[in-house]
Amino acid sequence: MPKTIRAAVMVAPRKPIEVRELPWPTLEPGAAMLKTLYSEVCGTDVHLHHGKLAGVPYPIVPGHVSIGHLAEIRGTVTDIEGKPFHEGDLVTFLDVHETCGRCYECLVTKQTTRCPSRRVYGISYGVNDGPLGGWADHIWMKPGVKLLRIPKSVDPISFIAGGCGLVTAVHAVERGDVRLGSSVAVLGAGPVGQAALALAALAGAHPVIAIGAPASRLEFAKRMGASHTIDLDVPPEDRAAQVRAITGGHGVDVVIEAAGDPRAVPQALDLVRDGGRVVIAGQYTNHGDVSINPHTQINKKHAEIRGCWGCDYSHVHRAVQILAQQGSALPWADSITAKFGIDQANEALAAVENRTVIKAVIVP
Repeated sequence: MPKTIRAAVMVAPRKPIEVRELPWPTLEPGAAMLKTLYSEVCGTDVHLHHGKLAGVPYPIVPGHVSIGHLAEIRGTVTDIEGKPFHEGDLVTFLDVHETCGRCYECLVTKQTTRCPSRRVYGISYGVNDGPLGGWADHIWMKPGVKLLRIPKSVDPISFIAGGCGLVTAVHAVERGDVRLGSSVAVLGAGPVGQAALALAALAGAHPVIAIGAPASRLEFAKRMGASHTIDLDVPPEDRAAQVRAITGGHGVDVVIEAAGDPRAVPQALDLVRDGGRVVIAGQYTNHGDVSINPHTQINKKHAEIRGCWGCDYSHVHRAVQILAQQGSALPWADSITAKFGIDQANEALAAVENRTVIKAVIVP
């Protein structure tokens, strides 16, 4: 009897997740199969279920950040140092695949996250393309997928707790040029926000201010490095006043928007100091327009606004190294407040959407 893969399939926007048996792919040289240990459930999956992302080839197997053991390898698969992988190795992988390396974005602007050939596991591959998402007991590693070896010092549950939130936060903190002694405010206390707080604190920033909700997430934010927290129950103008009071009346050097709500963008511009930087990392889907005063919030303040879209290999690589070197300094694993089997994928999505968890994972 041919081998099959058991997977949770998102058949269409707003439709219940279905559990299906998918065919085991024929492995070409340079390909592998990953036996999934954990796959995360994140805000992107909620956006997918709401039909908020363009060009998604439903039905799909969600799950774009995963970790597991190599179960089967064809030919030779190596890491960036040329060291071959072996069956049984614990690995993760860059979910972005097929970036061409030869287009205008790749070669001239060097914005590889905007490459038009870019495909993403769990998002822009459909079931008809193969088992290319993490909410499954196995994931097909196509030839050329960039695998990363997980160091022995990294607990796999801590890695998936960081997940795409950590990788996105690495990019956002990089875009914000957070330095030793920088003052930082993070809007949003979900996985991206928690990771951004942690990285800012590890980088030596102070104060590090978390703004978000609910209260349970703000409590966890203190454990992840926030020196101050402000609840969304506080009116926006009072939040800005509190941030100015904390920073001697100036506002913060860097604001990282990780909320996903468009209203967080004008709020970020109100919090940043004159000449400071605002990084927009949370607006992954189009939630509509907001009103901004270009004179008072941008030009007069000499404020700098930087977008932050997706990630490249360097961000995943550095995320793994951060966990290897600093993983024990912060309670990454404690952010996982619920684990779900493949059969419980609908419940997992609902928990993330309703913010009843900080982080949820699928455990096939």
